[in-house]
Amino acid sequence: MLKIAYNDYYVQPLPEGHRFPMEKYDLLPKQLLHEGTIEEEQLFSPKVIDKKDVLAVHDQIYFKRLTNLELDRREQRRSGFPHDERLIKREQVIMEGTRMCAELALETGAAMNIAGGTHHAYTDRGEGFCLLNDQAIAAKWLLSNTSVENILIIDLDVHQGNGTAEIFQDEPRVFTFSMHGANNYPLKKEKSDLDVPLEDGVDDKTYIYELEKHLDQILKNFNPDFLFFQSGVDIIQTDKLGRMGVSIQGCRQRDEIVFRLASELEKPIVASMGGGYSKEIKYIIEAHANTFRTAQHILF
Repeated sequence: MLKIAYNDYYVQPLPEGHRFPMEKYDLLPKQLLHEGTIEEEQLFSPKVIDKKDVLAVHDQIYFKRLTNLELDRREQRRSGFPHDERLIKREQVIMEGTRMCAELALETGAAMNIAGGTHHAYTDRGEGFCLLNDQAIAAKWLLSNTSVENILIIDLDVHQGNGTAEIFQDEPRVFTFSMHGANNYPLKKEKSDLDVPLEDGVDDKTYIYELEKHLDQILKNFNPDFLFFQSGVDIIQTDKLGRMGVSIQGCRQRDEIVFRLASELEKPIVASMGGGYSKEIKYIIEAHANTFRTAQHILF
């Protein structure tokens, strides 16, 4: 059974002045339940993550200042949010959601988080709506607490996974692969193990070709026993921040490629939702729902 992390804290009101789209976290599970893609028993509710799991990745001083609401206005602006206690608790609940997904995926083969994909969070700072890095925390937990030895992070959000790249820059057991918009945020890119920058307006055919080619390239030299998938849907042509020309159908094909890879390799996979900023919420929900539909169909 595909298990999915979701907590009411995902849709808690954020501080006045925030700019992050929250509606999708409420609408997506409702859509999946309404159409029968998932059942209520597939949802589980994570709590706040254990501090030691955060500190295995993030700087102790940064985490203390974050949780004590001591970051200054400049640092808060850089993260994309004004901070309050609800926001910081929400972030820690999302972190535990992805960590628990990793634990569950070892048993069932796959698990997914309705939120997460916070790939802009660095060791010692937050950026781009990301305060802590959920896939990095879960990957480090796996390496420290299980028999998992090699992890492949497949980051297909339109924005480079700069924080993830920085965190694992000296960790050979984690291969970071980011395929993203060349001219999109962040302006200064970090160095992943493999970066594939794509030009504005890229179409389905080019996108799928590049994805399949580079996944094949990775697997010639790296043998993962666990996969993470950052499944942002800001690659679709309706996205107001993405600048790409990928259709919703092309985005679904992308998901199929990743989940079929996990199935063929017979390796566990965890997907975190990532970005999606189309002007009309229906496109965001449909694209994100496709990721869950595809995982359910291929893996279960």
